Amino acid sequence: MNVTANKKTLAASGAVLGVIAALLAFMGNPKNMAMCIACFVRDSAGAMKLHTAAVVQYMRPEIVGIVCGAFLIAVFTKEYRSTAGSSPMIRFILGVIMMIGSLAFLGCPLRMIIRMSAGDLNAYVGFVGFALGVFTGTIALRKGFSLGRSYTVDKASGAVLPIALAILLILSVTTSLFAFSEKGPGSMHAPLLVSLIGGLIFGALAQKCRTCFAGSIRDVILMKNYDLITIIGGFFVVMLIYNLATGGFKLSFDGQPVAHAQHIWNFLGLYAVGFAAVLAGGCPLRQLVLAGQGSSDSAVTFLGLLVGAAFCHNFSLAGVAAAAATADTPAVAGGPGINGQVAVIACIIILFIIGFSPKNKKA
Repeated sequence: MNVTANKKTLAASGAVLGVIAALLAFMGNPKNMAMCIACFVRDSAGAMKLHTAAVVQYMRPEIVGIVCGAFLIAVFTKEYRSTAGSSPMIRFILGVIMMIGSLAFLGCPLRMIIRMSAGDLNAYVGFVGFALGVFTGTIALRKGFSLGRSYTVDKASGAVLPIALAILLILSVTTSLFAFSEKGPGSMHAPLLVSLIGGLIFGALAQKCRTCFAGSIRDVILMKNYDLITIIGGFFVVMLIYNLATGGFKLSFDGQPVAHAQHIWNFLGLYAVGFAAVLAGGCPLRQLVLAGQGSSDSAVTFLGLLVGAAFCHNFSLAGVAAAAATADTPAVAGGPGINGQVAVIACIIILFIIGFSPKNKKA
């Protein structure tokens, strides 16, 4: 079946993605974090000891599954193309920026939608910032921004990341080389095989229906095309039904799991993510899918996400979740500290430099 044939099949595809995310949440993934690319890349970075935040260390099979699922379906449908050479260092920086912005908000655009479906009003604030970031990116595109064309390279190049991630997952299961959280979000996960299979299907379907949270808004702004946003709509509806059915829906700013109500940083964090995603050609999920189908440029963006996650926790850039007061501890407002706040502002400045700098013209 051609899942891009019409809006109904695209919406159905989004619904299937929602079912997978709901199943992973039901089977043990953290609440409101059923499938979050930024959070799961961060956990995987911790498992590889790139940072030492003990509560977020687990080699997430979903990340491996998404990349390998996209790789396998692309090979099977003859859509695999090994390409590289489109401004790799800028793409790396854009990956770092997307991670810094995501961890200031505490979630990528995928988790933003999941949090919205659970009634988290902080995520709606973040969504406004994300949409305005995408809008800013489209202005840069209209003014001629481009990372340049990519070139066909040896077929083996595009397979490096899927193979490397598969090997890392095997090592995490069969050796004691990797770190594992004993408490916190990193200790909460669905069974390995459920996570891996869910990731494989999620990646394969996302590849076939071109799922992209930034691209869906970009297409509406640039072309009045609503195809991709119907996928997001289908995903949202399923997650909303799941949260209502399981008692996970709570319409509020406060008391949301792994979230904070520092509105300016929710807004600016996802503003940076939306802006960077348009310049990079896709949100974090889309970058994983493109890397799976052979783009070494997107693989470099993934490495930027990975290194960005390490920087966020090694240099205290990541936001922290709000927490109510207890008998032993005071209330925590949450959000990024001064290091993270400065980093988010710096990222936005860098994005304007990248997106709107005059381009050199060849004679």
